[in-house]
Amino acid sequence: MAMEYNNYRTPGQLIKALLDKRGWTQEVLAVILGMYSTSLSDYMTGKRPVNAEMAKALEKVFAVEAKEFINLQATYDLAKAEIEWLPDPGLTKRTQLFGNLPIKAMIKRGWLNIDNINDVPRAEEALARFFGVETVDEIEILPHAAKKTDTFAEASPAQLAWIYRVKQIADNMLVATYSQGSVREAISLLEPLRSAPEETRKVPRILAEHGIRYVIVETLPSAKIDGVCFWLDDGSPVVGMSLRYDRIDNFWFVLRHELEHVLRLHGRDSTMVMLDAELEGERAGVGASISEEERLANDAAGEFCIPTEMMDKFIACQSPRFDLRDFLGFANLLHVHPGLVAGQLQRRSGRYDLFRKYLVNIRDIVVPNAKADGWGYVASDGPIGG
Repeated sequence: MAMEYNNYRTPGQLIKALLDKRGWTQEVLAVILGMYSTSLSDYMTGKRPVNAEMAKALEKVFAVEAKEFINLQATYDLAKAEIEWLPDPGLTKRTQLFGNLPIKAMIKRGWLNIDNINDVPRAEEALARFFGVETVDEIEILPHAAKKTDTFAEASPAQLAWIYRVKQIADNMLVATYSQGSVREAISLLEPLRSAPEETRKVPRILAEHGIRYVIVETLPSAKIDGVCFWLDDGSPVVGMSLRYDRIDNFWFVLRHELEHVLRLHGRDSTMVMLDAELEGERAGVGASISEEERLANDAAGEFCIPTEMMDKFIACQSPRFDLRDFLGFANLLHVHPGLVAGQLQRRSGRYDLFRKYLVNIRDIVVPNAKADGWGYVASDGPIGG
């Protein structure tokens, strides 16, 4: 009759049953296995766990698969741990913070003034300072954290960290008085700058002179943020950008998108952050899946780069073959850099091979003239957790 191994709770119990079945004593088995009786007794009583080597030896002696002894040992160890293990109240918290936040990247960027992620108490103190709270239990990525608002409801932990760095820098900026009229005036002053990459260096100064805190922070791994708009208070709009796509067309589209949020007061009354992640493809359109706020911002950004009606006519006349001379003439007619036309043309046609060389880089022009953090720049203003 076959033995039911599930009837035994420990490897020792199974070994004893096998001994009884054969009429052997422990001393006999000890001799067979080539060990002292006291050592075998430790296995029988559970003082010593049955490892793989011992399980294989028992398999040869009793013709019982080694895995049966190993499985019983694992089940016994888990049951014992359930009784003896003392719950660690900080385990869940550390899982949320250290498992979700890109802490190594934050340390590398100088956002957290610590050297070793394994120094948990110091790391938690640094995180609390970075997020501007008394204790880490108040950091908003924790499920139980008491939230004053739903400001960051849609932000991932990495995105949340990025937004807080933008906020730290913006908090310490001095800018002119803001008004809706000043935003409109700033946009009108930005329009002539679309003609040349070098002109983008003037953007931070123009925005500051019109009451808008403009901050550039290099994105964090997996954050995929392009831009953000939020308000420090009713008279302090903030526009943050990551410049993760270093192209002239993306720069102007994202900037104008965020300025439309400011112009329309999006998020000011509800204290919601207008977070724009992966602002490419469908996310840059006006389809049914796009919220009303994002649709308005996308529409304004598209019109700012290239007026839709004129772009429609150009595509209708040129498609499917786009002549370089006509392409450059169209950009000249609109007084914009050809890269803006190329970007809209690629997005509209789906042909990302068209005029790629005109999608010039602007990061090295804009960043040195802005309040920026990343690519070797560290904003001198704004506290860093440490």
